[in-house]
Amino acid sequence: MNRIEELRQRHKAAEMGGGDERRARQHQEGKLSARERMELLLDEGSFEELDKLVAHRCHDFGMDEQMVPGDGFVTGYGRIHGRLVYVFAQDFTVLGGSLSETNAKKICKLMDLALKTGAPVIGLNDSGGARIQEGVLSLAGYAEIFLRNTLASGVIPQISAIMGPCAGGAVYSPAITDLIFMVDRTSYMFITGPDVIRTVTHEEVTKEQLGGSMTHNAVSGVGHFIAADDGECLRMIRELLTYLPQNNREDPPRRTSSDDAQRMDPALDSVVPPESNLPYDMKDVIRKVVDEGEFFEVQEHWARNIVIGLARLDGRPVGVVANQPAHLAGCLDINSSVKGGRFVRFCDAFNIPLVTFVDVPGFLPGTEQEFGGIIRHGAKLLYAYAEATVPKITVITRKAYGGAYCVMGSKHIRADINLAWPSAEIAVMGAEGAVNIVYRRELAAAGENGAVRRQKVQEFEERFANPFVAAEHGFIDDVIEPRETRPRLIRALEMLANKVDTMPRKKHGNIPL
Repeated sequence: MNRIEELRQRHKAAEMGGGDERRARQHQEGKLSARERMELLLDEGSFEELDKLVAHRCHDFGMDEQMVPGDGFVTGYGRIHGRLVYVFAQDFTVLGGSLSETNAKKICKLMDLALKTGAPVIGLNDSGGARIQEGVLSLAGYAEIFLRNTLASGVIPQISAIMGPCAGGAVYSPAITDLIFMVDRTSYMFITGPDVIRTVTHEEVTKEQLGGSMTHNAVSGVGHFIAADDGECLRMIRELLTYLPQNNREDPPRRTSSDDAQRMDPALDSVVPPESNLPYDMKDVIRKVVDEGEFFEVQEHWARNIVIGLARLDGRPVGVVANQPAHLAGCLDINSSVKGGRFVRFCDAFNIPLVTFVDVPGFLPGTEQEFGGIIRHGAKLLYAYAEATVPKITVITRKAYGGAYCVMGSKHIRADINLAWPSAEIAVMGAEGAVNIVYRRELAAAGENGAVRRQKVQEFEERFANPFVAAEHGFIDDVIEPRETRPRLIRALEMLANKVDTMPRKKHGNIPL
């Protein structure tokens, strides 16, 4: 056999993976093969494979008879919308996609290249975990990957798609990356599986309940997106990348918008109910303001009292953070503080301007929150906003009370432009609670006379439940008609396009983790 023929056969063996039978089993389980996923994710014909002929070096437990070129991982680079990306995909048909010393080196080589060239890394996870036959060598491989995830954090976007099992130590690589996609009914993540849990704690739980896509998207907050199938997951990743820069030295990609930058929406004038205790959907506000009503929401199902996601204003990508009065009255709690804080830091790392919509009555009270560390977790959101140096624009639509006013992108923590609608209420607390404290003696003297209380509440609302006191002090740059929100935000973003802000010189801060 000549060398060219040998080369062709080796390539064919690598492309076959675990063979037709195992690939068919993948399809029966509703999953695509590693190479099929690559084809859907990348621009047609753009994939260049690296380390296609790598083989493992383990000779114990009969492993020398299970040699497949590529060793169960497909790695390389390609294009998404014409822009360079690096991708690795675990092939479950080869030894369960298990991580070996050699295929860990494939991933490390890929990540090193990504850091040198400043391009995103996308990992398609579908693996049984560390290759047991290799012992500490496979564990060392995971640790080498974790190190590179950490070094690359905030330098290049790192995206993980969980498209099958991801268990044990394997979960920590996705956990360090920026965003995690999961596929409904076919993907799961956990540190220890149901069998171990049954043995140790005697709890009965299924894989889906323990670490399925909805568990991590709605309960734990580990996942950021949930897709119906592999195809939708890969399409969502392609869409996400249209909002992100290649690295931390670039600005996000701007595109031409067909939505008029001067467009005003009169419907915004009546979106906030006249009674301050009635809910409304903040997503309606966001969609009426951003380009073409397109809002790429992140962590839609977890901590729903805060809304985060990506959108565009006159073609410029922005990160949106908004209190959601339709859930828990928009109160900040432990989960929403963590959710918002991490997203703010993500946007700041990748030069994505922040637009904040505020309607927050305060932090959620209760022993569960206090015992759970709301002080520490709430400080994460405060820290993230104060630390961020990207353009920061805040719009107060209704309530902005107490410490929550300070935290949500206030002027005092370096927001650049702060606007308020006429319906804004900026105060230490709501009128009912404030009257109980400020007019305690008058109320006690009045006894059961409810008229006195109503009068005092009305007086307090007229004096403080408005944006004008804050505007008089310069804490609000302007009070605007709601319909003006879109053009005002766009003009502010244009003005801030060349903003430069700095942090004191230091190794890094000590965020209250």
